[in-house]
Amino acid sequence: MSATPTVDDQAPTFTATYRGGDHETFDLADHLGGGPVVLAFFPGAFTPPCSNEMVALQEHHDDFAAAGATLFGVSADSSFSLGAFADEHGLEFDLVSDMAGDAIEAYGLSMDIPELGLYGIANRAVFVLDDEGTVTYQWVADDPTNEPDYDELLDAVESA
Repeated sequence: MSATPTVDDQAPTFTATYRGGDHETFDLADHLGGGPVVLAFFPGAFTPPCSNEMVALQEHHDDFAAAGATLFGVSADSSFSLGAFADEHGLEFDLVSDMAGDAIEAYGLSMDIPELGLYGIANRAVFVLDDEGTVTYQWVADDPTNEPDYDELLDAVESA
């Protein structure tokens, strides 16, 4: 597994698909240069901690937008699942389906929860990238049920 990027590292770029049925390709490189990019990796749609985190990020969506940031949720769920998840919770930011696990692996976040039959899913983590794709903030959960400090994350976005 790759090492998790830390502050001042160049963030690994990746391609995946957006939520919804159209399977539009997401390429991280296409989103750099227009203000900070927030990548919020999460283990699985429709689980209570992930729902709580995505709803909390949605509640801060206007603050992120005001800071010029673009927010993406990233998980190993299918784009169909992510579309249903976003609709259920009224998420206005894009969710990225990394079913192949390329991004999860590149960011060193792959984990297994065998008792739930889950393998190669993302640990909960948040990265803020600047215009050049340099990591300016990184938080990785010690336990995937933990959530990030949203005020600290917003401060990091505003200073990116």
